[in-house]
Amino acid sequence: MTLPPPGKLIRDHLLPSKNVPAEIRRRLSPYQFETVAPTRIPEMQDEGWVLDKRNKRTVRMRKPKAHDVAFEDRVWATFARLGFWSLNKDRTFTLNYGSGESERQQIDVFAADDDVILVVECKSASETKQGQFKKEIEAIQGRRAGILRAIKAEYKHHKVKFVLATNNYGVTKLIAERIASADIIHMSDDVIDYYLGLAEHLGEAARFQLLGNLFAGQKIPNLNQEVVAIEASMGGHKYYSFSIEPDRLLKLGYILHRSKANSSLMPTYQRLIKKARLKNVAQFVELGGYFPNSLVLSLEGGARGLQFDPFPMHPGQTRAGILHLPQTFRAAYVIDGQHRLYGYSSSSRAANDLIPVVAFVSLSRSDQMRLFMQINENQQAVPKNLRNTLNADLLYASDDLREQAKALKLVLAQRLGEDKVSPLYGRVQVGEDAKTPLRCLTIDAVARGVERGGFIGTFTKTEVKEIGTFYRGTNDSTGDALFDYLTLALGRIRDNLDRQYKLGSAEGGFVFINNGIESIVRILGDVVVHLAQSDDYDPRQKAPGELYADAAPYLDSMIDHIEGLDPAEALQYRQLYGSGAGTKYWRRLQQAINEARPEFDPPGLAEYLRDAEKQFNDEARDMIDALEAFMKDDIRKRLQDKYGADWFKDGVPRKLKLEAGKMMIERNLDRSAGQEITEWDCLYIVDYRDIMTQTHELWRELFEKRYTPPGDEQKSGGWRARSDWVVAASRLRNDVHHQRPISVDDHEFLTTLHTWLVKGQTDNDL
Repeated sequence: MTLPPPGKLIRDHLLPSKNVPAEIRRRLSPYQFETVAPTRIPEMQDEGWVLDKRNKRTVRMRKPKAHDVAFEDRVWATFARLGFWSLNKDRTFTLNYGSGESERQQIDVFAADDDVILVVECKSASETKQGQFKKEIEAIQGRRAGILRAIKAEYKHHKVKFVLATNNYGVTKLIAERIASADIIHMSDDVIDYYLGLAEHLGEAARFQLLGNLFAGQKIPNLNQEVVAIEASMGGHKYYSFSIEPDRLLKLGYILHRSKANSSLMPTYQRLIKKARLKNVAQFVELGGYFPNSLVLSLEGGARGLQFDPFPMHPGQTRAGILHLPQTFRAAYVIDGQHRLYGYSSSSRAANDLIPVVAFVSLSRSDQMRLFMQINENQQAVPKNLRNTLNADLLYASDDLREQAKALKLVLAQRLGEDKVSPLYGRVQVGEDAKTPLRCLTIDAVARGVERGGFIGTFTKTEVKEIGTFYRGTNDSTGDALFDYLTLALGRIRDNLDRQYKLGSAEGGFVFINNGIESIVRILGDVVVHLAQSDDYDPRQKAPGELYADAAPYLDSMIDHIEGLDPAEALQYRQLYGSGAGTKYWRRLQQAINEARPEFDPPGLAEYLRDAEKQFNDEARDMIDALEAFMKDDIRKRLQDKYGADWFKDGVPRKLKLEAGKMMIERNLDRSAGQEITEWDCLYIVDYRDIMTQTHELWRELFEKRYTPPGDEQKSGGWRARSDWVVAASRLRNDVHHQRPISVDDHEFLTTLHTWLVKGQTDNDL
């Protein structure tokens, strides 16, 4: 890129504010456009352009932006939407960092408002990868002082922050700490999208949310901090009751919803502001409406608390006086009433209306969240997935070890869904994320896998009761090691089961769904338990990478089993429902690994399989009865359609007619009138095969399409071999009715038949 010589002022290279709205639209478009003469169409089409529009004398051509250009444009548009209206014109913008002619740095995004300047470096990858950013960090550190001098020469009183914005990069905890220690703000593409969406909801008022994060604790210029208030206490907490103009509180106030953008940096108890509800509130206040109920806040009091100057004393437990509000960004967390506050964000009444407030002072984060949940229990119910998100924060630092362990499981489940280095990134519904075919995993399911995998252990309130295979004394050390192990192991499964990974919960998907992931995480725990049975093998002393390498052969046996399933067998996994479904899924995976590697013999598997035989017999009886009833009815109808009233005489072999007739007479001797059975009622499953295969012509005409199992269309052994399954089903019928045990394989065989023949019947099959 050729850089132009710098002008005398930074402002010389900024876009006029009147042009910003149009530039936002251009930047947010996924395409780049170019207007050319029609004669250039073939040339540009060879370069990947397509015709977008014909004008009178020219044409407009269109081409998708390169990923790095598209991301840089999205970052630019995000800050513009947030109200930073002084922005660089294009990608050639530079800032001097030294006195030399060549000592100037190209800046991807330069964004300024009246008080703040953001200097943004953008890095984008075409597909997800892990980032190091050593070069970028060192470049910002080395040139920071010179760039600040250039900015301060023109913007003397502005606060300046350097930002590294990344797209499609996973950032480990170590790298994130390295970026932060260099005094650089890291904003992933999730964060950019969060603020872009927040600006769509709140307009420029969303800028205060960003500023609250970037400049937490720093002073807001020109803020009137005094309000008349009443001081009192409630539930052991001091609070102040006062009224305040919305535009003042908007600068102090801060609200969050739980998302990938803010999970690591910000409190997580707020729901996302709903745009439709916000619009309704705005219209309501513009028409003169008001809300008599108070907003609930938590004010940051600092080490010395808030300054309160009481009026002359009077009797009672309350005092009136002047409260000095904090003058800093992110000083007032809105626990309840965010829609009422932000409904004023673009209202002409924001500077003059007064809204009532109850403000607690310096509530701990856990107290804030408890209060939020208590309020919402009596209003709109907090969804289960959001409660899990809240509890992850609420209990993580609890003094109760049981609560700590619960929080750790929830945090791991969330982290697996939110961290780009995780194979489950974007697959776990966190907070109020909407369910999609890919984002179909719940926090509950993943956390159950972690809990039942034996990784963390069990606890009393104050002591470790049974230490887990990964427990290393604290939530942080345990969570970091376990996250790394799960990420490596799940990555191997994702890479080798790519089709299943892409399906998610869509039709045909049975691995990356709740039962599947819960069971696989449990298997990852079983493998560690198995490894720990070896002498001198302590998984708590092993690095996650070493544990993963030792576990890999067992994972490969499970992967081979899953890959080798035919469609009917895969459907059995997908159709496991009910309270015991997860256990059945998990035990089947255990059994598959055990068959490939007999040394892997997890506790309880043999007993489960023995107990399952009894259960299998009951289920097998039900499936055989349903199978027999289906065939009895279906084959009769097909014979009636072909032979009419003489269907039994012409459609059943002579030998079967004689045997059935004799049996009918014997059975009807003890039956009363009207309760007699027919010859057709005296046939068994194996007899239906003899009927269907009397001749090749009859089989092909009436039965071949419906009664050939999927995959057996070209089965060797001739056309009769395609009905061999009937003989096997008949054998199992006899076993069940004589109380002989049914094996796992036999049960799976019957389940496949039942799924295909009984459940799978469609009009197209007939």
